Amino acid sequence: MALSERDKMAVGEWYTCLDPELDALRLTAAEAVFEHNSLPPAARGDIAPALRALLGSVGAGCRIEAPFHCPYGFNIHLGENVFLNAGCTILDTAPVRIGKGTMFGPNVQVYCPEHHGDPVKRRAGLEIGRPVTIGDNVWIGGGAILLGGIEIGDDAIVGAGSVATKNVPAGATVVGNPARPIAR
Repeated sequence: MALSERDKMAVGEWYTCLDPELDALRLTAAEAVFEHNSLPPAARGDIAPALRALLGSVGAGCRIEAPFHCPYGFNIHLGENVFLNAGCTILDTAPVRIGKGTMFGPNVQVYCPEHHGDPVKRRAGLEIGRPVTIGDNVWIGGGAILLGGIEIGDDAIVGAGSVATKNVPAGATVVGNPARPIAR
């Protein structure tokens, strides 16, 4: 039996994002994100109800500032006391795990999808999702970009505006594009 495009996405195979089932999932996420981004702060709380229900898991004490964007939501897992500042975008075509006590500055972007290198296949919507794992007590500075397939170790820092293209060891501080270690 052939796998659906959603199943291919879930197991980390190449899939086409131009698919009715994936379109429906993105619409559900868009509705939850819209609610989160448009509710008055007192009514929204730390995470709007529809977005909280959509996310894969949410630990106690988490907060997501508005605006926020994700295409699916169910692949996002937040440990306790995670804080995502305004303007965060997580393209969760693969699991994104964010450890407890981790904080994102404003406009942090996490990009799991990788589009195909062949222009014909790319035009057909072929992509693959690469997971991102972020440890406990990590600080991701404002405007940083995390590419798919990387792991950020516990207590690490990714400097503002940096582009993390490779794994970051626990306790390391990386800055720049591409992000490189510096002494702290």
